[in-house]
Amino acid sequence: MAGNLGMGGVYRNLRSDRQVLGQRLERGTVRRVVGFARPHRRPIAGFLALTVVDAGLVVVTPLLTKHVVDDGILKGDVAVVVWLAVAMAVVALVDAGIGVASGLLSSRIGEGLIFDLRTQVFAHVQRQSLAFFTRTQTGALVSRLNNDVIGAQRAFTSTLSNTVASLISVIVVGITMLTLSWQVTGLCLLLFPVLLLTSRWVGNRLAGLTREQMDGNAALGTAMTERFSVGGALLMKLFGRRAEEDAQFAVRAAVVRDVGVRISLLTRVFTMAMTLVPAIATALVYGVGGWLVIQGHFTLGTLTALGLLLLRLLGPLQSLSNVRIDVMTALVSFERVFEVLDLPSTIQERAGAVALPRDAARVEFEHVAFSYPRAEEVSLASLEVIARVESRPSGPVLTDITFTAEPGQMVALVGPSGAGKTTITHLVARLYDAGAGVVRVGGHDVRDVTLQSLEDAVGYVTQDAHMFHDTIRANLLYARPDASEHAIWDALEAAQIAPLVSALPDGLDTVVGDRGYRLSGGERQRLAIARLLLKAPSIVVLDEATAHLDSESEAAVQRALDAALSGRTSLVIAHRLSTVRDADQILVVEAGTVVQRGTHEELLAVGGLYAELYRTQFLGQPDAV
Repeated sequence: MAGNLGMGGVYRNLRSDRQVLGQRLERGTVRRVVGFARPHRRPIAGFLALTVVDAGLVVVTPLLTKHVVDDGILKGDVAVVVWLAVAMAVVALVDAGIGVASGLLSSRIGEGLIFDLRTQVFAHVQRQSLAFFTRTQTGALVSRLNNDVIGAQRAFTSTLSNTVASLISVIVVGITMLTLSWQVTGLCLLLFPVLLLTSRWVGNRLAGLTREQMDGNAALGTAMTERFSVGGALLMKLFGRRAEEDAQFAVRAAVVRDVGVRISLLTRVFTMAMTLVPAIATALVYGVGGWLVIQGHFTLGTLTALGLLLLRLLGPLQSLSNVRIDVMTALVSFERVFEVLDLPSTIQERAGAVALPRDAARVEFEHVAFSYPRAEEVSLASLEVIARVESRPSGPVLTDITFTAEPGQMVALVGPSGAGKTTITHLVARLYDAGAGVVRVGGHDVRDVTLQSLEDAVGYVTQDAHMFHDTIRANLLYARPDASEHAIWDALEAAQIAPLVSALPDGLDTVVGDRGYRLSGGERQRLAIARLLLKAPSIVVLDEATAHLDSESEAAVQRALDAALSGRTSLVIAHRLSTVRDADQILVVEAGTVVQRGTHEELLAVGGLYAELYRTQFLGQPDAV
């Protein structure tokens, strides 16, 4: 029956973290939760109606049992016994049908809410600025999409149904028991405080231990995630720290083991209490009730009914004692989801934004200045591994950047690490917004064009080209899902990697591995260039695209880049100055400002930072002039 909660359900209630009771919810949280559930109001109403009916059925079988004993067995009336037994079977069938129907509605409501929450959070997070992802712990963000979303979903399934069913059951069963015998009912209810106090004592300790266990499991998960990734495994093998890693993992695992033992002990205590109290209550019912039957105060059937009803009363009473924790836990989960949904993106598409022409290729920076946003502007403290402590602005990163890249030109950005070169390129595609000045593409302020059209016009190849753990084909089609087989192979040919792909046993269906680690650095770069060629942007940004490659790989990648840059405007960041000697314009960036500009020959002729960097790289070579 609906009101007869099992040990597992009560135990899960006790393990709810009682600290949620001390949390202050934001104003309007309940109203937002109700609003979020409004599209599901019809199945919720049907689910509640079935829950109420199911909870009301808990008294039917005990009352039928009373009549079976009193009016059938004791009076020797076989017909009454048979018909009442049939009635019991019908009630059981109805109860089973209601259980199936309510389960189906519960699933539709729960999965629908999970779908709504996950899709909204995913879509919202995708539209956050790059600064959000540089600060956020990926695992914490994924937890919002999994654990907190599921916790919020329980508000309209298990929490709602258990609360309603328990409340109806307690009312109906309590009234029925009082009607049958107020003396026996009163004695049984005296035992409830014992059960409640035991539950709270165990629950308070289980809450703390559960937090320790979750933290311990999180530490184990983090350790395994970091060490089992390709990069982590390679680092362990290269430094030969297996013994130390084994010892550290054993320490973390021992913490989880010891906490698990303590939780098991407390669970046994709770199970003992949950078994002992009903047993004593049953003894009271049959002891006191049996004496009352002998004294003629009520019938044997009434005593049997009281015994059955008692078992249907203690579970709902226990459930209601934890209802506040369950409701608060669900609301806190909703609030944590809303916290992500309410975080605004610093990159917003303006109303009336126009689509940038696909062939827009002129890039202009006019007195551009930039500072990185503060943590509270772009992220949530709860999504960061270590609580953020900085409260000061980062200071100016770029100051008065002015230049123009005409269509088809190559503009090179050179200078020491940390000078602001990558930040300049990030402003072109609005990964960040300039703090002052204007960035234009094709004559349009990038803040006045649609984000999709700007993203279509600008293509990137970075020094660490990211690949999804998927096939070569899927990684290439990410740039242009409708690309034909012929277009894919043309891009691979131009990227100087078609022979390698065709030689692979699975060809385009070869899985590249986590982050593309099954490929070499040069192969990954050439696939990234093929992906760029499929996208066919009018503006190309190369951020150290040939860094960390050997000479042979660099030569192959450079030939692929020549194809990628042909006829396109390009911004090229390079520490190897040999790769940008033919640039139409070289900007020398230092401390966030352009300190020199010109062609290779012009900059060498005037001396300064560029000439110093060049001679440092090519010292002793004949052409270092």
